[in-house]
Amino acid sequence: MLNKLIDKFTKKKSSENNDIQLDESSLPYGMPPVEESRPYPAYVRKLASIGGFVWNRLLFGPFAVVWRFFSARTNLTFWILASMVIGILIGNFAPDVGAQLQPLGDAFIRMITIVETPLIFSTLVVGIAGHGDDVGKIGKLAIKTIIYFEIATTFALAVGLIMANIIRPGDGVVLFGDTSEVDKLAETSITWYGELEMIIPHNFFVAAVDNQILGVVFCAAMFSCAMMKADKKSKEFMLRVNDSMSMIMFKFVALIMNYAPIGIGASLAAAVGKNGIDILANLGKLIGSLYASLAIFVFVVLVPIMFLTRVPIKGFFKAVGQPWLIAFSSASSESALPRAMQNMREFGCTNALTAFVIPCGYSFNLDGTTLYLALASIFAAQAGGIELPLATQLSILGTLMLSSKGVAAIPRASLIILAGTVTQYGLPYEAIPMIMGVDAIMDMGRTSINVFGNCLGCCVMSRLEGSFRGQDWREEEIDRRRLAILEAEKNKRTSDGVSEEVSFDDGEKQTHHQELDNVVVHDAESMNSFEITPAHPQKKQ
Repeated sequence: MLNKLIDKFTKKKSSENNDIQLDESSLPYGMPPVEESRPYPAYVRKLASIGGFVWNRLLFGPFAVVWRFFSARTNLTFWILASMVIGILIGNFAPDVGAQLQPLGDAFIRMITIVETPLIFSTLVVGIAGHGDDVGKIGKLAIKTIIYFEIATTFALAVGLIMANIIRPGDGVVLFGDTSEVDKLAETSITWYGELEMIIPHNFFVAAVDNQILGVVFCAAMFSCAMMKADKKSKEFMLRVNDSMSMIMFKFVALIMNYAPIGIGASLAAAVGKNGIDILANLGKLIGSLYASLAIFVFVVLVPIMFLTRVPIKGFFKAVGQPWLIAFSSASSESALPRAMQNMREFGCTNALTAFVIPCGYSFNLDGTTLYLALASIFAAQAGGIELPLATQLSILGTLMLSSKGVAAIPRASLIILAGTVTQYGLPYEAIPMIMGVDAIMDMGRTSINVFGNCLGCCVMSRLEGSFRGQDWREEEIDRRRLAILEAEKNKRTSDGVSEEVSFDDGEKQTHHQELDNVVVHDAESMNSFEITPAHPQKKQ
């Protein structure tokens, strides 16, 4: 009865409002003008029709057909390789044009830098705090990770030292160049106090603005430990916020990766345009020695580690291929970080471990950089005609083992460490300007091995923790694949013009489709046979 009275009163008020008649005298400035719709002249409509025909049939139409053809038969790796070839050709035959394309390459790295802090923080918080309340487990993982990183980088230094003595890339090199910049680099020192400041920043926002990855990891780990100690309601709320953030950030990365071929091609065009291909002939022996040493390190050190820890070698090379290619072509570890984390999660590592190990590896597991530093130090001595005894070489190895940690957070840190080593052991300064001339080319190789080693370190730690393709990962992977299939279904229906109803129940998103009301998830013994199929329709009673 009360509802009827309310409805009657509401209708009465509505009818009274509708009875109000507005005229020009009741408004202070008169009635508003009424827009009259007039058809365009015949010649305008004719020109628009001709323009639409030219655009759809002659310009955009053929382009759309070609684009759909290549999209169905190619992937991101193909476009990156194609852009690398185009960038090298532009830089070689039009060096001035190639040099002007540098901002396009910088834009790609800047876009990747945007997502690094929220991506690392959110994934690490969800991974650590979302899988139990054991704070000591994090400390054990950190200790194991640091020990493995030290062992891997020591092997890298040893390979660089041995290869420098076997190949002797500095023999016959005539030293020349301005050493004033070397003096400035040598004055910059990397101390343990500075390393501690990078690990523990003044506050989280300073670490985020300065892109201090290790500081972000520290803040995320401490925040996760605090969440474990908090009440259940607060913990669940922050888990939901960070889980949503991580999902959005991976979508953000997917959008950025569409620009990767353009940014990578522009970076290569600028590098070749500025340095030229002729520079390869001047110090070709040094460049060849570095790439040979990196290859030997991979097959003599890293591949046996895969055997010992039972990491699937073929699957790992396939998973790490795209991050490696991005790092190699852009000469930036940061550009490959989001893709490396995503591929390792899909390969078999849990979210928590991936979000912890890979960012830490960017400061403590730079295999390619440490190998390069050992090779370049011995090169400087050989180019100056200095024969270093074995004890001095081992001393250099120990110095580089300590000083090479955390170099990723410092611009041109590898050259700073090299300049400091040259100064400390009385080696000729003139070798460094020559190395700087080909540093961009060598940086591509060592950066790609840095990413390769970090991805392997993630898999090794996952094996040691017993979580590699374990139950936690299987549950995470099932959720990821289910969401991917639902998203593909959503995109398909959207393109077909079918509306979609989305409701929220207890904070969880539920998507309702007639064909997907009954979805069966077949979780086979091997995740390679993962399948989702619609259930059989139920008979009406």
